[in-house]
Amino acid sequence: MLSNHLHNGIESDSLIWSRVPDSDDASTDGVGLLSSPREGGGVDSLDYEVIENYAYREEQAHRGKLYVGYYVAVKWFFSLLIGIGTGLAAVFINLSVENFAGWKFALTFAIIQKSYFAGFIVYLVINLVLVFSSAYIITQFAPAAAGSGIPEIKGYLNGIDIPGTLLFRTLIGKIFGSIGSVGGGLALGKEGPLVHTGACIASLLGQGGSTKYHFNSRWPQLFKSDRDRRDLVTCGCAAGVAAAFRAPVGGVLFALEEVTSWWRSQLMWRVFFTSAIVAVVVRTAMGWCKSGICGHFGGGGFIIWDVSDGQDDYYFKELLPMAVIGVIGGLLGALFNQLTYYMTSWRRNYLHKKGNRVKIYEACIISCLTSAISFGLPLLRKCSPCPEAVPDSGIECPRPPGMYGNYVNFYCKTDNEYNDLATIFFNTQDDAIRNLFSAKTMREFSAQSLLTFLAMFYTLAVVTFGTAVPAGQFVPGIMIGSTYGRLVGMFVVRFYKKLNIEEGTYALLGAASFLGGSMRMTVSLCVIMVEITNNLKLLPLIMLVLLVSKAVGDAFNEGLYEVQARLKGIPLLESRPKYHMRQMIAKEACQSQKVISLPRVIRVADVASILRSNKHNGFPVIDHTRSGETLVIGLVLRSHLLVLLQSKVDFQHSPLPCDPSARPIRHRFSEFAKPVSSKGLCIEDIHLTSDDLEMYIDLAPFLNPSPYVVPEDMSLTKVYNLFRQLGLRHLFVVPRPSRVIGLITRKDLLIEENGESSAVELQQSTSRSVQ
Repeated sequence: MLSNHLHNGIESDSLIWSRVPDSDDASTDGVGLLSSPREGGGVDSLDYEVIENYAYREEQAHRGKLYVGYYVAVKWFFSLLIGIGTGLAAVFINLSVENFAGWKFALTFAIIQKSYFAGFIVYLVINLVLVFSSAYIITQFAPAAAGSGIPEIKGYLNGIDIPGTLLFRTLIGKIFGSIGSVGGGLALGKEGPLVHTGACIASLLGQGGSTKYHFNSRWPQLFKSDRDRRDLVTCGCAAGVAAAFRAPVGGVLFALEEVTSWWRSQLMWRVFFTSAIVAVVVRTAMGWCKSGICGHFGGGGFIIWDVSDGQDDYYFKELLPMAVIGVIGGLLGALFNQLTYYMTSWRRNYLHKKGNRVKIYEACIISCLTSAISFGLPLLRKCSPCPEAVPDSGIECPRPPGMYGNYVNFYCKTDNEYNDLATIFFNTQDDAIRNLFSAKTMREFSAQSLLTFLAMFYTLAVVTFGTAVPAGQFVPGIMIGSTYGRLVGMFVVRFYKKLNIEEGTYALLGAASFLGGSMRMTVSLCVIMVEITNNLKLLPLIMLVLLVSKAVGDAFNEGLYEVQARLKGIPLLESRPKYHMRQMIAKEACQSQKVISLPRVIRVADVASILRSNKHNGFPVIDHTRSGETLVIGLVLRSHLLVLLQSKVDFQHSPLPCDPSARPIRHRFSEFAKPVSSKGLCIEDIHLTSDDLEMYIDLAPFLNPSPYVVPEDMSLTKVYNLFRQLGLRHLFVVPRPSRVIGLITRKDLLIEENGESSAVELQQSTSRSVQ
């Protein structure tokens, strides 16, 4: 009696949202299905929603508090491993880049003492070999490792599955490709690739390694769902930024502001912990290398441009030129985004279609061009006499060429001269930025040299971005911005004639403005700039230029990563819906697609035929009430159907449904998870005999009985926000419900864990009918 009453109640409740019309009008008035976009077989969506089928509920029922504690402990342990792994990868990349660059400059400067032409040839050949090795690794071994990788990771955390993004070979290609491209002197950085590196390390740890390369273990394979992997990859992204800039707080904010589409407080703790571990690993490695056992590493190494000894205060009338820096950053950043979009589009549509050999030729030609400009232009620049030495300033003039510091002597007639263009051009990017940021170096650079460097390096950065090598844009952006920032600073010093105004301070603000105008980050970028410069006094000024540059840039186009994601066909759901969605409803969004529904008990042959005839990833499952009315009982995923067809253990001869609660579950919930390193099962991979095709499957134990549902006349803006914030893959659109069985308010969800009384209280509070 009680069971019949309960069964009838469930049926009546389901009918509120699951009424399906006859097949004649199913295309217009039936259940619609909003789903994530799919790009021509190359881009698929991820299942961040918890599929609460019977297998999931069985596993949850058998898991006690001990297992929950173990699960949480493993998450924290993995956060520790991600921090250690990313920190060690960053140390290895920086150590290799610094040593390659150090050996290159040491050999080059030893040769130019006798012949500048011979020195140029050696310099060009070393750069060419390094860039060639990077391009060869990318084109032949790890194509997904090209570029910065941030648009792909941003797409993954947005719910898009891009094949090859988080593979083991992608990690190897990213590490060694970055060493070659950055060590080869190209106008790009290693910071973006480090974010991708951290994400790959996190993903590989979550799946226990790589099966293809026989480097895997079973015990860590606890996080097989896309939802758990998403948390790990988020930790990896934050770790990458923390390792690249030695900015742990900036790493957390970068993951929050730039790459994730959702956030929760439990994850914040683990991300913060991971970034802190990275900072400890990097600091330990740098302390270990101070003894000189790491070669050239330690003199340059990780990005940290200390300007704490710079300008102590600023005047109100300086705010206008600082705002002008923000406007310049917004304009140049927007122009950079547009030019790189045109260049990358041309490469993808024409140049790179000619094969991998052309990609390698292109990278080598750009390497030769970069080497010729960085070596040749300082030769054309007339050297300047060294300024008078200031006691206790720590500044030496001239410095030996290639060494860390200012006032580099390059192609000068006397030993008491320096070449200002060589100080920033014929140097590693990290050291060049230190020179531009440096304080107490008034009039070190001429306006002519800064304008020459700005024009040439800006052009090289545009041309280089998009080649078949790992390429970050943080450091090139800092170099471009600091150049025009220093130019503005020179003007301010001459105009206001104040002794305590530092050109290096304006260089820092210029760097922040260009990054804000190009990448459109604000909070995370502001904290990163403060952390890498060790000067909290400049925080209000950095905030000012970031706000101005972002506002100016937004008036022209999207941010750099959004532009590149759109170019690569990554269908990102941005934080805000489009304006015209306010005039649309959910029904209008899904009218162009036909919903394919499956009966609860279906023939195996019909399942195979449906899977072969379309590429849908979700199917509503329908059943009939005792009165014969049709109702939707849930959603079954394509991947789950493929697992059922391959295992064959759930085939039955009878076309009648069975009681799921009385039927043993033959599958673990983890068996339905798609491996992150492959595309998963395909219907073509499954062999079914003629006897198999005549059997039936009861889908009730394997479907999601509680998918998210919206009424057909809901505003598409609300649907968009719900879909993105919950990380959904499918969303049912149904007719307007006929009645309401209850209302849940805030107090109904504030339940204490005090045994059976709380469950009774919840049942009573949620079943209040609305008269």
